[in-house]
Amino acid sequence: MAARRLFVLDTNVLMHDPTALFRFQEHDVYLPMVVLEELDAAKKGTSEVARNVRQVNRFLDELTRERAQRDIERGIPLSQRPPHALEPDLQAGGTLFIQTRSLPFELPDALPGSVPDNNILATVLALQKEHPDTRITLVSKDINLRIKAAVLGIHAEDYYNDRVLEDVNLLYTGVAALPEDFWERHADRTDSWQRDGRTFYRIGGEIVRGWYPNQCLYMPEDNGFEALVREIDGDEAVLEVLTDYRKTSHNVWGINARNREQNFALNLLMDPGIDFVTLVGQAGSGKTLLALAAGLVQTLEEKRYSEIIMTRVTVPVGEDIGFLPGTEEEKMTPWMGALMDNLEVLTRSDGSDWGRAATNDLLSHRIKIHSLNFMRGRTFLNKYLILDEAQNLTPKQMKTLVTRAGPGTKVVCLGNIAQIDTPYLTETNSGLTYVVDRFKPWPYAGHVTLRQGERSRLADFAAEHL
Repeated sequence: MAARRLFVLDTNVLMHDPTALFRFQEHDVYLPMVVLEELDAAKKGTSEVARNVRQVNRFLDELTRERAQRDIERGIPLSQRPPHALEPDLQAGGTLFIQTRSLPFELPDALPGSVPDNNILATVLALQKEHPDTRITLVSKDINLRIKAAVLGIHAEDYYNDRVLEDVNLLYTGVAALPEDFWERHADRTDSWQRDGRTFYRIGGEIVRGWYPNQCLYMPEDNGFEALVREIDGDEAVLEVLTDYRKTSHNVWGINARNREQNFALNLLMDPGIDFVTLVGQAGSGKTLLALAAGLVQTLEEKRYSEIIMTRVTVPVGEDIGFLPGTEEEKMTPWMGALMDNLEVLTRSDGSDWGRAATNDLLSHRIKIHSLNFMRGRTFLNKYLILDEAQNLTPKQMKTLVTRAGPGTKVVCLGNIAQIDTPYLTETNSGLTYVVDRFKPWPYAGHVTLRQGERSRLADFAAEHL
């Protein structure tokens, strides 16, 4: 068994994850007084950070309530955790120490102790001096603080507990190539049939155990076999041959797929049995265009949904969207350039000005733009909800949004995890990464990673070489 360690938490860790106090298993946690001061300064407001800070304060209040000062100095067992707002299986066996006295310290002249970060470094240095036999680690999401800690000989780490994956390259792509000898190897456990004009195969074998519901499978050759995993039962699976949206006869609002991944994406977007679709890809891979085209067909032609709701993260996330004049939708318009650009592509098929004007007037009544800031408490019934720039959401914010979906609503999340603008979010702990990983075994969700840009040869070259 590893020796117990003492983790000193920076303020931004608690701001990012209010339950961080309870996520260090059997190890001890230490909070410098300056961290409490910073929490107090950040508790006001309606942002996600302010809400997290208030949750941390409630945890600390319940842990310290009715305890004498000497009991707090000796440490508070984290096993006596607050009963609410925690996962049932979250077990903490360590002790929480809160700074109750001034610790003597010496910092280099270049690092004045009046700066909160430097005050934290000074506290860690004093703890190392008092407890030379204890391995003390500073945990912070601030890269600069970790650099300064390394310069002073302090062991510092990022906060890893919120990571969905150790490496973003392990993220589920939603697409898998079948081996060239797939049919020969599984010939004795293959059945096929047709229903409602669709072709199905029942496949048996060990390969099935590595598949997920609604995963897209294909044979490597050009225009080869492409199918969707419809059912999985042990080592048997039912595959459905996909519609080829690359053919002009199968266009979606005048749009055809230009590559295999786009074809997979359109099949998921047009499937009424799939409630949640995530599309991840680089700029210009067609995420917004495909999602919007599929939404228009199913809303205006097939009447499957009552309207399209388009929203995206306004960075900084959770703050007031500003003093722009007008309604919520008018305030969001400057953030919706991608929507307008793609609508221009989708409505240009009619060459007449009056035709375009009529189309735009119709779309303006069936496409609504909403801000994420006002999503709490809402329920969307029979809507086609598109969330753009989803990589800038935290897992908690993503949960808040997805749980707004009511009966008959389809949620489509779009994003590029290589373009994250929110502080302290990375490719491995983004809300988009989170839902891709958590939803992959659910039979009513689908995911595709779009790898090829289709915007223009100039954009493709810039994406690869700049």
